[in-house]
Amino acid sequence: MWEHACSTELPIVWHIHTGSSLLKHKRILLNKNNLFMDPIIRQELYEYLARFITENKRSKIEEMVRLRTRYLTVVLEDIYQPHNASAVLRTCECFGIQDVHIIENRNKYTINPDVVMGSTKWMNMYKYSGQANNTPEALHHLKKKGYRIVASTPHRNDITIETLDLNPGKIALVIGTEIDGISQDVFDMADEFVKIPMFGFTESFNLSVTAAMCLHTLSNKLRPSNLPWQLPESDQLELKIEWCKNILSKPHLVEAEFWKEKGI
Repeated sequence: MWEHACSTELPIVWHIHTGSSLLKHKRILLNKNNLFMDPIIRQELYEYLARFITENKRSKIEEMVRLRTRYLTVVLEDIYQPHNASAVLRTCECFGIQDVHIIENRNKYTINPDVVMGSTKWMNMYKYSGQANNTPEALHHLKKKGYRIVASTPHRNDITIETLDLNPGKIALVIGTEIDGISQDVFDMADEFVKIPMFGFTESFNLSVTAAMCLHTLSNKLRPSNLPWQLPESDQLELKIEWCKNILSKPHLVEAEFWKEKGI
């Protein structure tokens, strides 16, 4: 699930022409949008969609949504080898990381379907692009969301991934390009730096391996803890709706029938 992230939210402007059929259409849309935000209606929508999937798949959805987290998120900065970034996405999904942030500066990221193995349909991916340097906007956005920017680099002697304290707050783990690593902007804006202990001559791990080891370590510390790592009930419900739609072959038709039954 791709979303283009930006720091500025634009208002929605409705142009309604009285006395026309467009007015009726707009009223229907406004009424539907109001109902769409009602948590009771959202729960009813989920129950309706779930009728059209197998009980096994519904049970899997109910199980997996309780294991999802936004306490940890991953930021990939300007990755130029799509198979590496795709491997990271697959790893994130396997560890229950719901959000991944993709920064495009010089390099445009495309998903390698042979590597992700369908994992991206269960995640939210936020892309930062459109400027020559999108890193500051991405990190400012994450900081506003309450994330600590934790950069992975072997070039700072701060702390190892095993000793990173999870208690101060949510973590956005930043992983840089394959050759250059994180940019100067990340160095300047990061709150903390972590490294993975190494005992060989090679300077660094492959970035997908770095992500896997970091997430394995952090996930094992986070999940048994008393930290609020699980998603709120409202977020879980939204995911259950989206995941049902991802399973259905024609979800728009099924949802249209739901709203038809509601008289909309």
